[in-house]
Amino acid sequence: MKPISVALIEDHDVVRIGIRTALQQQAGIQVVGEAASGLQGLQVLEKMQPDVALVDVGLPGMDGIELTRRFRAYQAEQPGSTTKILILTMQGNDEVVLAAFAAGADSYCMKNIEIERLKEAVEATHQGSAWIDPAIANIVLRQLKQESSTDSEGNRKTVSIGAVEPEYEELLNNYPLTEREREVLECIVSGCTNIEIAEKLYITVGTVKTHVRNILEKLCANDRTEAAVRALRSGIIS
Repeated sequence: MKPISVALIEDHDVVRIGIRTALQQQAGIQVVGEAASGLQGLQVLEKMQPDVALVDVGLPGMDGIELTRRFRAYQAEQPGSTTKILILTMQGNDEVVLAAFAAGADSYCMKNIEIERLKEAVEATHQGSAWIDPAIANIVLRQLKQESSTDSEGNRKTVSIGAVEPEYEELLNNYPLTEREREVLECIVSGCTNIEIAEKLYITVGTVKTHVRNILEKLCANDRTEAAVRALRSGIIS
């Protein structure tokens, strides 16, 4: 199987070298390019067209958010460009996180993530899944809930960080959630644990786990956070 090609855009040499070394030791991942500034990073992405780009937010000259925005504009004119953007940073405040997704980022990781989890994030992002670090998941979910609400005229607002993909929308039409699965999904979106869901819905934890597994399958989600994001984006839960 062809390895996932990765470009690393990070201005701190020690951090960049450390991440590059760690990724190169992971089976199935190949680092094909790197840069220490936003402008150099944009040039690397346009030239190398990696599967996944790890982009730091605090880049000199052009920050990671602007880099992401410009590269997405470039991709819009290049139908064959499929590079995914994974933001990698120490910043987890609302403004930075939401700005990154608004610019077109696919995933978001904190820099203190363990290498095994980073590999998981790279693989999920490459496959088209939105990998969101648990440390900042609530920021995204909270924003999605706000933007999925209705306006004063009763019209549903558009989620600015991206609507649900057409293929997932089709899956939801073909395999709709049951009423009980919707109830469980609402609890997941609210951040409830399996035990809390069981107590709230008066069912066993084992039954909750079965419903969660069915929900993940129907939404093609890798985990609860991704399921919650897709549920909010598609309007299943508001």
